[in-house]
Amino acid sequence: MNIAIVCYPTFGGSGVVATELGIALARLGHQVHFITYKLPVRLNLLNPNIHFHEVNVPKYPLFLYQPYELALSSKLVESIKKYSIDIAHVHYAIPHAYAGHMAKKMLAEEGIYIPMVTTLHGTDITLVGNHPNYKPAVTFSINKSDVVTSVSQSLKEDTLRLFDIKKEIVVVPNFIDIHNKKTDFTDCQRELMASPEERIVTHVSNFRPVKRITDVIAVFYEIQKEMPSKLLMVGDGPERTPAEEQCKKLGIKDKVIFLGNSNEVDKILCFSDLFLLPSERESFGLAALEAMMNKVPVISSNAGGIPEVNSHGVSGYLSNVGDVQEMSKNAIKILEDDATLEMFKQRAYAEAEKFDVKEIVPKYIALYESALAIS
Repeated sequence: MNIAIVCYPTFGGSGVVATELGIALARLGHQVHFITYKLPVRLNLLNPNIHFHEVNVPKYPLFLYQPYELALSSKLVESIKKYSIDIAHVHYAIPHAYAGHMAKKMLAEEGIYIPMVTTLHGTDITLVGNHPNYKPAVTFSINKSDVVTSVSQSLKEDTLRLFDIKKEIVVVPNFIDIHNKKTDFTDCQRELMASPEERIVTHVSNFRPVKRITDVIAVFYEIQKEMPSKLLMVGDGPERTPAEEQCKKLGIKDKVIFLGNSNEVDKILCFSDLFLLPSERESFGLAALEAMMNKVPVISSNAGGIPEVNSHGVSGYLSNVGDVQEMSKNAIKILEDDATLEMFKQRAYAEAEKFDVKEIVPKYIALYESALAIS
C-alpha cells in the first residue's frame, strides 16, 4: 500500500506513535508518506520506503493567523495525486481530520476517492477539541472519517460522551517496538547520573499543568527521605520553572536534575529504577509504556487510559489523582530492597510486551484493508 500519514512532528505522544507506525509499515514493505510541517523527531529517512513531504505555509500580512489547514489539505491533494496514495491516516483530530476531509472533497471533484482513517489521541478530544470554538468542526470531521480509532477504551468513552459521534470507534492501543529496538549504546553508564547506592527516579513529559509536575517533586521528596536517590526530569514546558523553585524551597535542588527535551530517553530509562506519572489526565500513558519497555516500574495516577497500561501491583501501582502520600508509600515499597525492585522490573517488561508493534500494527493494516475494500 501507499499510505499517507499526517501528524504533528513533535515530541508529543501522537507524533511519536504516528512516526513509529510509519516506520513499522515501511519495514513491512509499504510505501509511507509523512505529510507535515517539518521532519518528525523520530523519523529516519534512510529507509527507501519512507518519504517526507513538507507543508509550507506562505506568510501573508493579510492573515493574522496563517491558514495551516488550507496548506495541509492542498499538500495532501498534491501528494495523493503525485504518488498514487491509496489511503490517508491522520493522527490528532485538530486540524488533521478536518484538513483530510477537505482534501477528500477536492479529490472527489476529480473522480479520485481516498479513504481516511482518523486516530484520536487525547487532548484533541478531551481538551482542545471540546472547546466550543472547535467542537462542531471536530464532530463533523470525525463523523466524515471512513474509519475512526482511539488509543484507549477510556478515550473512546470520553469521545462518545463529549461528542455526537455516529461512527464506530475502534480501540487500537498505542504500541512500542520492543524486539527491534536499536540503541547506539552498549553501557547504560549509570554512574553519569548517580552513585551506586542511589536509586534513580525519572519523569518524562511536556511539563504542562495536566502532568502535575509538583506532585512528581512531592513524591520524590518523600522517597529521598528514606533512601539515597536522584530525580531526573526529562522534558520542558510551562511547569519547569515552578518545579525548579519547588526543589529549592524543599532543599533538594542538588538531588533533582532537569535535563530538558532529549533524544536519549531510552538511555535515561536504561539506568532508571522507577518512573513517576501522576497525571491528571492521560488518554493512554505512552511514557509509562516506554518506561516499562525498559524494565522500569511505574508509579502513576489511575486517570484515563493509564490503568489499561500500568497494571496495579504488577508493573507498578495506581493511585487517585493527587494522592501524593499513597504514591510515595508505593514508590518506597518498590525501591526499598533489590529483590522487590528486580521483581517489578521484570513484571513491567512482561506487561509491555503485550503492546509490542507485532501485536498492534496488524490491527491498523486490517482497518486499512477494510476501508479500501469499501471504496
